[in-house]
Amino acid sequence: MSADVQTDAAQRARGFVLARPPAGFVADPFPTYAALLAHAPVLPQPDGSVLISRHADLDRIYRDTALFRSDKKAAFAPKFGRGTPLYEHHTTSLVFNDPPLHTRVRRIMSAALTPRAIARMEPGLIATVDHLLDGLARSAAAGDTPDLIEDFASSIPIQIIGNLLDIPQSERAPLRDWSLAILGALEPVLSEDQLARGHAAVTEFCAYLTDLVARRRAHPGDPETDVLTRLITGEGGDGGTLSEVELLQNCIFILNAGHETTTNLIGSALAALHDHPDQKALLLADPSLAPAAIEEVLRFQSPNQLGNRETTAPVTIGGIEIPAGTNLHLCIGAANRDPAQFPDPDRFDITRKPNRHLAFAGGPHVCVGLTLARLEGRIAVSRFLARFPDYALTEGREHGGRLRFRGYARLPARLVP
Repeated sequence: MSADVQTDAAQRARGFVLARPPAGFVADPFPTYAALLAHAPVLPQPDGSVLISRHADLDRIYRDTALFRSDKKAAFAPKFGRGTPLYEHHTTSLVFNDPPLHTRVRRIMSAALTPRAIARMEPGLIATVDHLLDGLARSAAAGDTPDLIEDFASSIPIQIIGNLLDIPQSERAPLRDWSLAILGALEPVLSEDQLARGHAAVTEFCAYLTDLVARRRAHPGDPETDVLTRLITGEGGDGGTLSEVELLQNCIFILNAGHETTTNLIGSALAALHDHPDQKALLLADPSLAPAAIEEVLRFQSPNQLGNRETTAPVTIGGIEIPAGTNLHLCIGAANRDPAQFPDPDRFDITRKPNRHLAFAGGPHVCVGLTLARLEGRIAVSRFLARFPDYALTEGREHGGRLRFRGYARLPARLVP
């Protein structure tokens, strides 16, 4: 690399502002990530926050819950407005909380997502995927161009999470739009329209869940399969039950956490395999590589690109002194392309070993649904490839347009059975 190129990369890295990313960053952030890793892996931001990019630093932060907390009340109050629907949701849900609430809710969810429980879900998941594949085949036979996001990837987690909460099929239509609006409000910078849609989505979702919870209290489900009944009764927790606000907001969290990231995983997997035909051929020749392929997609195109923590005491990271109470932006997408952890990090390699990516975060806050997400990704991609091995993406591919969550809004394809 020439000195001029290195100087340009260093300047780009040190001048990077997460709230004002350069043109093209959302579509392709990886050159910027490489520059950050090489020249500014710990980068103070104009608002006093700090962007962290190295794998080793993120791994340390995720594991140290005493020095780095998940509570985001201080950061979310000015962003959403204290007491607003989005503030109440994001400061009550599992992901932005520390013990004791995090412990109580996580124990209940973990008890409902044991390996045995997830194994029981597999036949239903296969049936859901095959039903969607039948629809894709009919659409292709009619001469249409199916959208692999709208017509396939996004429908799978909605059905699986809907089943977990035992939401009636006839009531699932609004779930995806609510989820997209609420998660969209986690972007570093929000428009007034995004903020309004997020608040409205939380309000509407809570109103729906209030009615659903009342029905479930009157007619409890089987706690072996119904996570909502478990949350209501506190079964699997530490003997305590959730308040009504905690219950409603964590039901929303379950849907949101399991929906967009899994949709992005499936869509990104189909796009990456299409764009790397040698790797697709390898997987078609050896379907047993499917679990490793899913892990490589999680690393290569991390569905969740950014996380956050807040320092509880002064700390030095990468030679940068960081005060207590500082908001840290954890750049998962960069950490998963860190050459110190992953040789040739920009190469998509479904046989990569080891593959210690941080797509599911880490430490006590590691994603509680990671096993289910992996199962959904593996079954969706494997059965799609078995049905449409010669699929081709067509014009009209559209990125999701977000910094925090990486995936596709549209993925039109030509399908050849």
